[in-house]
Amino acid sequence: MALWRAYQRALTAHPWKVQVLTAGSLMGLGDVISQQLVERRGLRAHQAGRTLTMASLGCGFVGPVVGGWYRVLDRLIPGTTKVDALKKMLLDQGGFAPCFLGCFLPLVGTLNGLSAQDNWAKLQRDFPDALITNYYVRVGTSAASSAFLSPEMPRDQGFS
Repeated sequence: MALWRAYQRALTAHPWKVQVLTAGSLMGLGDVISQQLVERRGLRAHQAGRTLTMASLGCGFVGPVVGGWYRVLDRLIPGTTKVDALKKMLLDQGGFAPCFLGCFLPLVGTLNGLSAQDNWAKLQRDFPDALITNYYVRVGTSAASSAFLSPEMPRDQGFS
């Protein structure tokens, strides 16, 4: 509990920095979980560079973009009622999510060394499934975060 209170104090004092670091930490942790629990690589085969890339992507792209978007969203639709949360979720998922994924997926491809042509082909192939998966996962969490978290609190900063 003391750790959570310290996190909240830091978030209040430095919301932008904490949100960026939180996004990077969560993306790095997500990659560790993926490599160890899903892919079952083991520690010897763990790709530390991949984890560092994901953490850097969280700090350098996801955190700033998603954090900035939520600030804009809170200005566009102020309030925390259920109707406000629904409006925010619809705008977030209908407008922001496709744009974000359209930038995020090619950025990951570029960081993985794909050529422009391969990156374009991968985006065309993966975008529909990524967006549908996003809708399954994010609609509930987006609505809940809009309804229950203050603008200073980091939202679920996974893939929008």
